[in-house]
Amino acid sequence: MASSAVETCKLEDMQVDIEKNVRSQWVLNAPEPPSPWEVVLDSVKKAFSQCREKFSSLRDQPCTTLVLSILQGIFPILSWGRNYTAAKFRKDFLAGLTIASLCIPQTSFGLFRLGFLVDFLSHAAIVGFVGGAAIVIGLQQLKGLLGITHFTTKTDIISVIKAVWVAIHNPWNPRNFILGCSFLVFILASRFLGKKKKKLFWLASISPLVSVILSTLFVFLTRADKNGVKIVKHVKGGLNPISIHQLDFNNPYVGEVAKIGLVIAVVALTESVAVGRSFASIKGYQLDGNKEMMSIGFTNIIGSLTSCYVATGSFSRTAVNYAAGCESLISNIVMAVTVLISLLFLTKLLYYTPTAILASVILSALPGLIDFPEAFKIWKVDKLDFLATAGAFFGVLFASVEIGLLVAVVISFSKIILISIRPGTETLGKLPGTDLFCDVYQYPMAVKIPGVMIIRLKSALLCFANANFVRERIMKWVTQEESEDDKGNSRSTTQLVILDTSNLVNIDTSGIASLEELQKSLSSHGKQLAIVNPRWQVIHKLKVSNFVNKIGGRVFLTVEEAVGCKSEF
Repeated sequence: MASSAVETCKLEDMQVDIEKNVRSQWVLNAPEPPSPWEVVLDSVKKAFSQCREKFSSLRDQPCTTLVLSILQGIFPILSWGRNYTAAKFRKDFLAGLTIASLCIPQTSFGLFRLGFLVDFLSHAAIVGFVGGAAIVIGLQQLKGLLGITHFTTKTDIISVIKAVWVAIHNPWNPRNFILGCSFLVFILASRFLGKKKKKLFWLASISPLVSVILSTLFVFLTRADKNGVKIVKHVKGGLNPISIHQLDFNNPYVGEVAKIGLVIAVVALTESVAVGRSFASIKGYQLDGNKEMMSIGFTNIIGSLTSCYVATGSFSRTAVNYAAGCESLISNIVMAVTVLISLLFLTKLLYYTPTAILASVILSALPGLIDFPEAFKIWKVDKLDFLATAGAFFGVLFASVEIGLLVAVVISFSKIILISIRPGTETLGKLPGTDLFCDVYQYPMAVKIPGVMIIRLKSALLCFANANFVRERIMKWVTQEESEDDKGNSRSTTQLVILDTSNLVNIDTSGIASLEELQKSLSSHGKQLAIVNPRWQVIHKLKVSNFVNKIGGRVFLTVEEAVGCKSEF
């Protein structure tokens, strides 16, 4: 009976070893991963395949259906417009009229060129950027609110405050300030009532437009402009003349113009993306960069034929549009139609519009853009992210938008580089009663396996920037484990070092070289190295470099199986 039981145990152990070896072969015999060229080619094939499938499905359709499908891809409004409701149009209509009341008399409130690297802006940087830009735009409105004639063109807070300080110490008329503040209080009170009582939601949307109309009538009836109230005065009516006949491609300066045009295109796109991304995060929708490029491109191509300057995303008008309750791009269509009609027929009515009310409308839209709770949340969650928030905020506030964004991007990239060159590594232990191996510092109850050191890399890439750091840290830990206690006795004898690479996505030749050096160092101390759960690209490169053979083929699917191979030593 005893011999039979022993034989049964041996058979079971053999079965376990066979299964473990089979699973190891799953890792070692994986097919070769696709090369970069194959990945690019596959992506192109998929793109063409999708287009072919789309057009083949429309092949037997009427010509009108085919044209409509193409237009829907270019102009998304043709798709979502089918589900557009009257309730949304009511909000968009009021928002569009509000924006139109600013755009008609307002030459430009687009203060900023956002520079470059906008695609690399983090959420934390956008929070700081929005807050800083809101304050700067608000300070710029002091020119209209105080009726200042000569004002600085700089956007930093020191220059603006200095200009205001000089202006108020010279003769100035307080009537502009009183008029602007009165309607600012009216707009903010209307917005408060609209939020408090849902039935009065329309009050918050229409209050800016009502303010413009009432203030214009007030100035006209009281002739307040004769008493120092600054007004818009003459607004040139009519549409821009056609300028297509002015295109000259034989000019010797075409090359220089093309270079400048490329820079302008980049600046225009990044400004629009930065502004759009800021409000997309607030409203909770996704921004499609391809459609942004297409829309800006179409706008500027058409505008260039009608004497228009380059169009970009305006932060101040977007803020007013958001505050007015817009739901879709219909508000921009309403605004465009209103501006068109006004330029053709109503410009004389805008003569008496006070500049202070335009400043008040913009100021009323800014308080909600400074998100102190979100900034405090970022501080609690990640101090380095908060550093990017502070960099963007103070950079915009004390220098310029470009400087603020540059500081935020530099901090964000520095964080990425720091994590890359100093990746985290953790020592694993087994949780009692489970097959899980976890960080012994996060889970103090985890038990280390005698004679085995299990280390997990927390980096997705083992490369030239961090390979030596990882190797030195592993050897340091192994040395510490082998250090003697106060009585001169060795604390433990590590026979096997297991490297859990489940987080490692890729490895370069420097990373492989560091693993080879690690293997040599461990072997010289009588220890062995095992690799656990390498990803596709990693195991492929380790096999091609012959590293798998150098470690005796000790590549396993799980940590549990790797721990079991200790008995072989």
